[in-house]
Amino acid sequence: MKKKSSILLIYTGGTIGMMQDARSGELRPFNFKALTAQIPELEKFDITLSSISFEKPIDSSNMHPSVWIKLAEIIQKNYAKYDGFVILHGSDTMSYTASALSFMLENLAKPVILTGSQLPIGIIRTDGKENLITAIEIAAARTKTNKPVITEVCIYFEYKLYRGNRTFKYNSAHFDAFKSPNYPLLAEAGVTIQYNDAYLLKPEKKAFKVHTALENDIAVLKLFPGLSKKITLAILNTPGIKAVILETFGAGNATTEAWFTDALTSAIKKGVIIYNVTQCLEGRVIQGMYETSSHLKKIGVIGGEDITFESAVAKLMFVLGKKLSLKETKALLQKNLRGEISL
Repeated sequence: MKKKSSILLIYTGGTIGMMQDARSGELRPFNFKALTAQIPELEKFDITLSSISFEKPIDSSNMHPSVWIKLAEIIQKNYAKYDGFVILHGSDTMSYTASALSFMLENLAKPVILTGSQLPIGIIRTDGKENLITAIEIAAARTKTNKPVITEVCIYFEYKLYRGNRTFKYNSAHFDAFKSPNYPLLAEAGVTIQYNDAYLLKPEKKAFKVHTALENDIAVLKLFPGLSKKITLAILNTPGIKAVILETFGAGNATTEAWFTDALTSAIKKGVIIYNVTQCLEGRVIQGMYETSSHLKKIGVIGGEDITFESAVAKLMFVLGKKLSLKETKALLQKNLRGEISL
């Protein structure tokens, strides 16, 4: 007899977890202990549902690596007890959290689905109810051989399931808030949920392992016409800096002015990692394709391929946290670890 799927719902904070008081109109945290009373549709699922709520809900803008560690530890503690996990999270930094968890949860063989909403769950026109219901359904989905359909960290939002470390939030005004331009949808919910099996991450037959060491001494240098030498040097020479994400033009291009190349070269010689990520929302870094990126490749700037900015931040924190040699660190940054880049 097929057993019920058991899902752990983890509420961190965010818009989805708010209810509007019918009299005062005031927004207050949702009572997840009475989840099925608030959303009776959940009773139609043959699912055992449990929930954990952060004692103090965290606004998405206050998200921090310490919270990622807390989430990873909750999943680690409950990994054997549940078939899947749904994390309710504010949408503004959801892609960062999904990316970070994808790296922190090595050899994941169960679904971890992040979802949220643009309107509180108690508002009449909320997108929160559908997002939550379908995220739970996806987390509980099994194959004909009773294996989880999804075995990676994903974001579910507005009828679409995405690989978490391939997403970014592109819209703050519409329900369709996320995009994944460099990787196909993993599933789309309509009358039925259609899974894109060819693009799902297949689990490694290795023991599940959780990494909680993260290093956040990184900075971002976004290029624009007229970028100041003074500001560039201030960023590259920040005391204790370990890595800089260089947000470049097009396919990884940057100014060829001597002072800029010299500044990057000096930082690289000091052991600072320069990680080249394109400002374009679609496409990839191809260092050496044009003259304006050949000099970057020559001095040792690392090309980020088609990684998103959010994933680049998380990957750097994860890889730097491993305290490897400079050579090993650079090698890992160029390796596809969790489906975050296309090689």
